[in-house]
Amino acid sequence: MMSQSASKGQSVRHLELGLSNEQAIEMYKTMVAARKFDERMLLLQRAGKINFHVSGIGQEVAQVAAAFALDRNQDYFLPYYRDYGFVLSVGMTLRDLLLSVFAKAEDPNSGGRQMPGHFGSKKLRIVTGSSPVTTQVPHAVGIALAAKMKQKPFVSFVTFGDGSSNQGDFHEGCNFAGVHKLPVIFMCENNQYAISVPLHKQVAGKVADRALGYGFPGYQVDGNDALEVYRIVKEARERAVAGEGPTLIEALMYRLSPHSTSDNDLAYRTKEEVDSYRAKDGIPRFKQYLIDAGIWSEELDSEMHASVRKELDEATEYGDKAPFPAPESILLHVYADDAEQGGRG
Repeated sequence: MMSQSASKGQSVRHLELGLSNEQAIEMYKTMVAARKFDERMLLLQRAGKINFHVSGIGQEVAQVAAAFALDRNQDYFLPYYRDYGFVLSVGMTLRDLLLSVFAKAEDPNSGGRQMPGHFGSKKLRIVTGSSPVTTQVPHAVGIALAAKMKQKPFVSFVTFGDGSSNQGDFHEGCNFAGVHKLPVIFMCENNQYAISVPLHKQVAGKVADRALGYGFPGYQVDGNDALEVYRIVKEARERAVAGEGPTLIEALMYRLSPHSTSDNDLAYRTKEEVDSYRAKDGIPRFKQYLIDAGIWSEELDSEMHASVRKELDEATEYGDKAPFPAPESILLHVYADDAEQGGRG
């Protein structure tokens, strides 16, 4: 784990991994933006401004680090519903996310029709998610099959929770990907809970070890260590495009917030447990790394937080005031000629 006073070798670790100073700083800014967005959504829901929110607090570090290790101009992404840090990293904006949570017509994900956290963007190659968990895994495998058949140098990257790793979709997807050596990266965001069920009651071993049975590598990584997650995902991508097949990554983290705004998490865990994991939060840890590396400061940090706050305020106001979808638009996308009627493409 990173100490408060990093050694000289640690201070240049991002450069050794191929990240510029600017990229490392951008990673940190994106983590903070995702965290501040998430915290704002919890407040908006409690104030009755939005109906529902699924939080990703505590999981942003691994999401952002993984995104920066991928080719954001070629690869295809299948995030799950907590991946705000990931989608912000690959090109979504805070305004996009606010339009989604307010269910407004301009929402680029679904025109206000999907639940919040169900991402989709043809432009950004984010494949539309579905509410049943884990269904994105076989979809990612199918996209990887297309990459292999067309001999294209892109990979598909899919995330899911530890509870999802027990679903049939996960195992079927892994088996098919292993047999055909497909360019897909599976990343389990192991946040220790499947809603209210703790990890020890759902998984007897390591999720990463399951890769062995399907014939490809599996790695368990500290999800609060941004640069280690970046390294593992970068190497997995290199393997994939070289034709060496899939990789399973289990990023260990902790869901600091309730499962959703409908959840009372203290019914199944203690405040002391949550606080103990909050002390291991990877965002301040990465901030300290940047300071130790000599490329960040408390002054720059204050300026950045103020900038994120301003952008978030503007996005919130815009999303709140934007129009809802017209009632008659419910008939769009039902029949094949909807596009000719002015529907969303």
